[in-house]
Amino acid sequence: MYAERVLQKGLRTQVFGNKIYTFDTIDSTNNCAKAVADIGASEGTVVIAEEQTAGRGRLGRPWFSPPSQNLTFSIVLRPQLNNEVLNLLPLYTAVAVAEAIERTTSLKVECKWPNDLLINKKKVGGILIEGSFKNGKIEYAVIGVGINVNLDVFPPDLSEKASSLRIELNAEVDRARLFQEILRSLERHYRRTLKKGFQSVVPEWITHSSMLGKTITVSQHGNALSGIVKGLSQDGGLLLQTNGTVMTLFAGDISVLES
Repeated sequence: MYAERVLQKGLRTQVFGNKIYTFDTIDSTNNCAKAVADIGASEGTVVIAEEQTAGRGRLGRPWFSPPSQNLTFSIVLRPQLNNEVLNLLPLYTAVAVAEAIERTTSLKVECKWPNDLLINKKKVGGILIEGSFKNGKIEYAVIGVGINVNLDVFPPDLSEKASSLRIELNAEVDRARLFQEILRSLERHYRRTLKKGFQSVVPEWITHSSMLGKTITVSQHGNALSGIVKGLSQDGGLLLQTNGTVMTLFAGDISVLES
């Protein structure tokens, strides 16, 4: 397991990663980050673990991540903004993480709404946002990031739809270096986004996605809806044209029907 001093050495951030809690094994980095945020952890505090026994993705799904091969960490943010911004945080995170992976590996990373990172149409990373609210504002937000880094074998049920940086690059990736590059990118984008407004992440996210104009199926609560992706709303919703009407979605499992 990387020690805090190793991860901070050469990090070159102003706030993100000033405090890093490292664990060999933990139930969930998001759970721990929320716990320390509740008792006053400062913005930029990071919780990172080699293994999560109860790691989860969106909608409470388990996250497959064998120990010592991937990056699984969470970071505390205190943006002092209205809770409507919460739907934009996954977009901000996806853009920052995608650019960090591209800089580190030269692989092309695609953002898939609402919170996935793809390489060659296979999932290599996911984002989980959780938060606490007070008086209509975000008290804190916890951004959980999971990236398949050096995995080379997946279970049969995941092998057709998941991949890792090692598989795509055909080489092992330095996880500490990647972690540092991601934190730098997250901080850089965060400072710029706070200044310009979180709505500014929408066009940035679109440039990293190939979903615009594609026909997709969205599953919500057991119901399936098909349509054409027209873009994103200014609050991070997916604009889907179906039966001549454009509707805004904020959640759902997506399957792309057209390549």
